[in-house]
Amino acid sequence: MASMELSQSSIQALVQKIKQEMFSNTDLYSFVSPSAYDTAWLAMIPDPHQPDRPMFAECLDWVLNSQREEGFWGEFDGYGVPTIDCLPATLACMVSLKRWNVGAKSVDKGMAFIHANAEKLLEEKYNPCPRWFSIVFPATVELAGSVGLEIILSDGLKAMVADIFNQRLQILSTEELVDKYHYPPLISYLEALPSWYDISHEDIVKHLSDDGSIFQSPSATARAFMVSGKEECVAYLQSLLQRCPAGVPPIHPMDEELIKLSMVNQVQRLGLGQHFVEEIEEILSVVHRSYMNRERGSRQINFVPAQLYKDSLAFRLLRMHGHSFFWFLHHEDIMDHIKNNSEHLSSVLLNVYRATDLMFSGEYELEEARSLSRNLLEKSISLRHIHDNLVVFPNFRRMIEQELSLPWTARLDHLDHRKWIEVNEIDTLWMGKASFYRYGILQPTSMANTLKTRLSCLHEDDLTRLAMENYKFRQSIYNKELVELTRWSKDLGLSNMGFGREKTTYCYFASAAASSSQLPHHSEVRLVVAKIAILITVADDFFDMQGSLDELESLTEAVRRWDGHGLTGHSEVIFKALDNLVNEIAAKYLHQQGGECDIAKILHDMWCEAFSSWLTEAKWSKSGYIPSTEEYLRTGMISVAAHAVVLQGSCFLNPSLPIYKLRPAQYEPVTKLLMVITRLLNDIQSYQKEQVDGKTNLVLLHQKENPETDIEDSISYVRGILDEKKNELLEHVLSDGLSDLPKSCKHIHLSCMKVFQMFFNSRNEFDSNTTEMLQDIKQAIYIPLEFQTSKPSIKTLPLPSERKQEFSKVNAILGPTFKNQTIRSFTAHSIPLPMPRVGYGKMFMPLKFKTCFI
Repeated sequence: MASMELSQSSIQALVQKIKQEMFSNTDLYSFVSPSAYDTAWLAMIPDPHQPDRPMFAECLDWVLNSQREEGFWGEFDGYGVPTIDCLPATLACMVSLKRWNVGAKSVDKGMAFIHANAEKLLEEKYNPCPRWFSIVFPATVELAGSVGLEIILSDGLKAMVADIFNQRLQILSTEELVDKYHYPPLISYLEALPSWYDISHEDIVKHLSDDGSIFQSPSATARAFMVSGKEECVAYLQSLLQRCPAGVPPIHPMDEELIKLSMVNQVQRLGLGQHFVEEIEEILSVVHRSYMNRERGSRQINFVPAQLYKDSLAFRLLRMHGHSFFWFLHHEDIMDHIKNNSEHLSSVLLNVYRATDLMFSGEYELEEARSLSRNLLEKSISLRHIHDNLVVFPNFRRMIEQELSLPWTARLDHLDHRKWIEVNEIDTLWMGKASFYRYGILQPTSMANTLKTRLSCLHEDDLTRLAMENYKFRQSIYNKELVELTRWSKDLGLSNMGFGREKTTYCYFASAAASSSQLPHHSEVRLVVAKIAILITVADDFFDMQGSLDELESLTEAVRRWDGHGLTGHSEVIFKALDNLVNEIAAKYLHQQGGECDIAKILHDMWCEAFSSWLTEAKWSKSGYIPSTEEYLRTGMISVAAHAVVLQGSCFLNPSLPIYKLRPAQYEPVTKLLMVITRLLNDIQSYQKEQVDGKTNLVLLHQKENPETDIEDSISYVRGILDEKKNELLEHVLSDGLSDLPKSCKHIHLSCMKVFQMFFNSRNEFDSNTTEMLQDIKQAIYIPLEFQTSKPSIKTLPLPSERKQEFSKVNAILGPTFKNQTIRSFTAHSIPLPMPRVGYGKMFMPLKFKTCFI
């Protein structure tokens, strides 16, 4: 007990700390890691008044102080492995140091990293490389050569690097400077366009944004300023440094709404939403107002991917929290763009697919979007590499496969939270124009420390510690409650009846794992729900397989009278357990309400209704009677007893279920929908067993009433009804105005539906003891969180002065490859950076000028 109190105290302390640091007017830019690539480009700009000095010395200082121990600049993934962007980022940083004759040791260390690790990093992303890399990497290699940094390649790298240069040539020869089919457009890579690519002064001026930037890219704008001296460009860069006085982000201005949405998404997926209810609601309310106030007009196609990613995330979060939100995929040209570029938009497609999890009845556009996104995601995971142009997730392929193979409605919250914590999916990397960065998932860091320490990832900071502590604490509570429940079941004789299914652990697992997002750590609901489920399972099995018709009629009559006199054997055990449970629930509720409301009689009536339905079905089975579909559903939606679970459990929520809603005549539409859905889920997966047992079933009834159909047609028919009813239930749960039930009561209906979907998703898991189900139970309650703590090794080589010349130089192997193209060798030319004139006045330049200084 003392240990649990200590854990709870630790959790509360972390919650308060995070509220203060993350949600209390924090500078949102502190949640975004700097881009080494873009910062290096700002560091290269000479001061127009003192050309032998950098214009932005703070950027050069950041480069000097931000090299990683292994020798690279840039980001690493959730396992500590450098990402592919570290190659161009490291080359650009070394060029900036070389440009100002500082950091010689850092340059040597960076070169050693490149030579030791380039082949491995390229092999992982090669064939083909992402579009952005095919543009940026060749440029930074050429740039390094222009300042005397000789890139040395092993034999294994020659063909790969040559092919990357060929990919660049194809891109530059087929794409327009700005077109509607590519994001980001070529002009946003201004600093990386090679010397043979002609671009006019008018082209640059034409594409300057109102803020003076080239498509909000710091590196492209830095280059635009160096070749044009435009005052608008330097004003943009100066405002950027005022906002981020050191390492700069890859995009400016950042989308602060997306940062906030990402924060909410991470908090919820880590299982921490209940600790930040007010903060989350405040953020979502502001975002919702913003969306409602903007026009639903057309968009530029080349901005669509980032906007769709945000819109789909906003749609899911806002709808889950009861906010109305328009669907955002309306235009055929946008749909065509997604279809034609799906291999680069997997993260967008995944977010769109996840948004359609919350589809309401009649939302045909969402149906179309779900089908399209699913088909394109299936196509993407069939490819060898997934080259997303927006976001990079660890284990991205596995994430997509899990999302497609197991629907959201069949996943329990508690286990979803565990997976999100364990596989470092919190360590998502966003794709800037030419570098990865961490977005909306970082712990705030004071600017005073920015030069010396990089922003830490969530899996290293307080939020992840809170997620771990929270999950561990829940496991300890669940373990304790399961022991109590097992003892209760044994003491009442329910666990050793000698027939049917002993599902004490299954029932508690479902109760706990499905409700972890809605229920506080300490809640009466879990045990109440689990006890009801155990009793329903035992009683249902008794009516299905054990009791004689006389015994079943006697037990049902005893429940009607609420008097167990004369009962013997299993009937007596079941009635005594029922009486014990109802008295316990009624007493707890009476105490909760201050002694003013006794619900015992209402509970008697609810249980009488359930036992009567079980008796009716038993009579049908024993007599061979075939009911009509209407008659079957009227009884079957009661006999599945899902309403008995959620309504009695809802009595202990805060706010609790209004008492009159416990009466059959007052069941809300959302309750009736749950009753139908759970019956249909059972019927689809159990028709074969029930056919053997001589029981009726909606699938079997449909086939009997439609003899021209086969069993698959009947399953499809029932599944169609099921899908429609699930969409209706989602609308009742997530929309205001369709039910006067408290939000917590509506959400426990959704949790119950997800439990049944989990048990009856692809087969009847409740009646089996599959390895997968038992492992899920262990992970939910017993097995501690698991992490990959070992960091993959990164090669290091001796510094250049100590290394043997056993490789070929880049220009030696690429010269012949490109002998028929106007591409210069990497070390043959060293053209100095163009120098802006003092005062940033108009510079002299030819009509067509070279955009790369190599």
